[in-house]
Amino acid sequence: MKIVSWNVNGIRSVHRKNFAKWFEEEKADIVCLQEIKINEQAIQKDETFYHPSRYHSHWHFAKKPGYSGLVIYSKKDPEAVRSGLGLPEFDNEGRWLEADYKNLTLITSYFPNSQREGVRLPYKLAFLNAAEKRLEQLRKKGRQVVICGDLNIAHTEIDLKNPKTNTKNAGFLPEERAWMEKMIVKRGWIDTFRKFEKGGGHYTWWSYRPGIRERNIGWRLDYFLANPESDDLIKKMIHLPEVVGSDHCPIRLTLKS
Repeated sequence: MKIVSWNVNGIRSVHRKNFAKWFEEEKADIVCLQEIKINEQAIQKDETFYHPSRYHSHWHFAKKPGYSGLVIYSKKDPEAVRSGLGLPEFDNEGRWLEADYKNLTLITSYFPNSQREGVRLPYKLAFLNAAEKRLEQLRKKGRQVVICGDLNIAHTEIDLKNPKTNTKNAGFLPEERAWMEKMIVKRGWIDTFRKFEKGGGHYTWWSYRPGIRERNIGWRLDYFLANPESDDLIKKMIHLPEVVGSDHCPIRLTLKS
């Protein structure tokens, strides 16, 4: 099973940049998109445009127009879908979407940005706590769990080009990194990319400023995390930095079944 995750920074924008061609050539079993920035009314106006043939689609929209939002495209329709965490303060922003495939629960999520000077850090920390609670609930139910998306956190110093100058910036704040450390070290969740690649210089987000992406001055903000009970399923995880159209690149997880 091949699963792709991509923060497209606007689904309408990426469709103007050969998204349909890339989607067709990728031939993924499941494609998860974050930050789609579209509403249900726009989707209904052009269903063929936003519903690729041979794929089922499930959406979680933000109430605010042109903001956040998620979609899961899958060749096989999920047995169950859940939109949100059951908490309006997060669900109104379209940040959490679950799909069940037999024993596997796949989640796509767009974690909040703590913003400049951490003005939204309390909101993000509350979201992290709610996300952790839900992930552990699924784990206790005996589910194999994979969460993908833009987590807006660079876990360690090798996950961004310039760690020394970013210690007080959103995405690399001590509180954010501590949550990731707890999930991976204490709770045993698997950073699937680091299962295969231990070195630095591998990023998934670059500023739009000229020359930044070309010089690979980036951050690794996009992940596939899996609960330890799913370890035997994980076959491969890679970044796709050659795919352009957003300030993020897609990432791909291959499972054994």
